[in-house]
Amino acid sequence: MSEAGRNPFSLRSALLLVLGGSALFVALLWMIGAGMTGGSTNDGGGHAGGKGLNGFAGFVELVESQGRQVTLSRSDSAAREAGLLVLTPPHQADAAEIARLVNRHRRIGPTLVVTQKWVATPIPASARPKDAKDGWVVLSGATGPNWPGFLDDVGVAVAPVRGGPYWRAQGFSGSLPAPAHVLSGSGRRLVPLVEGSNGEILAAYIYDGGHYSGLEARALERPDPTVKGQGLYPLVVVFEPDLIDNYGLAKQENARLALALVDATTDGEAMPVMFDLTLNGHARASNLLTLAFTPPFLAATLCLLLAALVIGWRAFVRFGPPRKATRAIAFGKSALVANTAGFMRRTRRLHLVTVPYADRIRTELTRALGLARQPTVEQAESAIDRALAARAPDDQPFSRIATRLRNAGSIHQAVTAARELHALERKLTR
Repeated sequence: MSEAGRNPFSLRSALLLVLGGSALFVALLWMIGAGMTGGSTNDGGGHAGGKGLNGFAGFVELVESQGRQVTLSRSDSAAREAGLLVLTPPHQADAAEIARLVNRHRRIGPTLVVTQKWVATPIPASARPKDAKDGWVVLSGATGPNWPGFLDDVGVAVAPVRGGPYWRAQGFSGSLPAPAHVLSGSGRRLVPLVEGSNGEILAAYIYDGGHYSGLEARALERPDPTVKGQGLYPLVVVFEPDLIDNYGLAKQENARLALALVDATTDGEAMPVMFDLTLNGHARASNLLTLAFTPPFLAATLCLLLAALVIGWRAFVRFGPPRKATRAIAFGKSALVANTAGFMRRTRRLHLVTVPYADRIRTELTRALGLARQPTVEQAESAIDRALAARAPDDQPFSRIATRLRNAGSIHQAVTAARELHALERKLTR
């Protein structure tokens, strides 16, 4: 083989190219389905993706550092999965949507709701320091959330700090950053977990008649025994966000408190923790790719990928090197005869071969037997029949075989008659 016709790629190189390209394509589909192409969530908001003072990205990393499985959920599917669901709704969030997520999840796992206090705005470009990072904000005020329709029997108030921004919990205490206001809650069903310096309820769980051993161990007061409820999984509300947001986690005591709240809410179980982002405007609609990589459809996707791998491998090992190109019409009389026979077979015009062949045999026998030329075909064949009867009286007459050849209606009949004429020629001319 010449250098020009040699394959530039070896089998191993071709296999690596195909497998590598397929793996990258599947990874791209998975990234699209998982929402990794949806942009950053670090927009300065008070949610798990925010890295400003009012955000909770530090809380996410703190929980993850304890070995827990952490997920930032951009769909309401988190409310249907077992584990701790953390909600950080903005000030004007849809209360009905908050209630729907909480009520759905409390049947399968505990819920932690963090209220919003800070009115935060992105740093203006004109006043942006050189060392400022993406997501940093300016705190321009404090106000309580407005969620009518969700925990309407729980009051929320923003009050000036008096006597120092301190807090205490069961077993340890600490301080808040240096804000001018503190956000607290009030209500008959609240069981305090964290209190401020003046007795404000900064964090509490909702008592509904259930038994929550982890939270009861951290409670600062005993629940009201007259309160009745359904006894679902616990609902914990952190009214003062500076206890666990990025601003507050600058203090070690607040970090210890954040982990203690998670541990008490989960009753010490190492369950997954899901931070909801849908209430903060980062919801992502499900599509076919999302469903393809989500159970139970993930099993079908894996079967499809496995089938494609098997088919690809079978195709790879099935075929060898490419065949060298050959001429459409080969050289030589044999190829010419074969092509002519194939043409006659396709067109089914056998008389174009059988009649000339019978005439040629008749001419050859007339010359070989030294017979005089006859004016008609019938007379020439009769002369051959007489010569044949004198030599081999038991053989079929030449005229009968030649007629059968000329009238052959199939390839089998034509071949049989042609063979008989050829045998007759050899017998008479040898």
